[in-house]
Amino acid sequence: MPKIETDDGVFVHVEETGTGFPILFVHEFAGDHRSWEPQVRHFSRTHRCITYSARGYPPSDVPTDPGAYSMNRAVADAIAVLDRLGVAKAHVVGLSMGGFTALHLVLQHPSRVVSAVVAGAGYGAQPERQEAFREESHAIADAFETEGAAEVAKRYSVGPARVQFQNKNPRGWAEFAQALGQHSSVGSALTMRGVQASRPSLYALQDELRAIETPVLNRGRRRG
Repeated sequence: MPKIETDDGVFVHVEETGTGFPILFVHEFAGDHRSWEPQVRHFSRTHRCITYSARGYPPSDVPTDPGAYSMNRAVADAIAVLDRLGVAKAHVVGLSMGGFTALHLVLQHPSRVVSAVVAGAGYGAQPERQEAFREESHAIADAFETEGAAEVAKRYSVGPARVQFQNKNPRGWAEFAQALGQHSSVGSALTMRGVQASRPSLYALQDELRAIETPVLNRGRRRG
């Protein structure tokens, strides 16, 4: 499968399925390009579905420089995917961490986004929760570094935000948990610190959010 090069020389794994108007899917912290398989199977009947693994998520490159990870960098990588594939505009669907990326795409590059689904992107956004969220994020990053992804996945995959998935869809949950355990420990730790813990609160973006004219569907809160 192809890889595209971002403007800072990182190679990102990209997959395309179907033809028609493009839909760009942006995965959550605990996911990767494989997470969107059910959606791709459905929407590729009528649309060009684009999935990719963010930097830090093999088979994409895993930079070891902490400065290579940030919300702005995540947005720039999404734009790089669109640019390298020759996509002028797309529907954008993002979950959790990917939901923040989708929202910032709307804010920073509205001409590239026809519509956006911002799902589960509110976790830790409240001002009174910001410090606790950052501390929690750094603790998770430390765990990835010291224990490794395979061990962290055993706990993370049965957390409060995941157990309902396990109850409703045991097979789908098992696939998710297995994939999480295969993630890069280094990439996960750096992503948690640089993207998750450092992202701005939604409450700090209220003026910008009020000015959005792009159709945006916002769905729920989620951790990750």
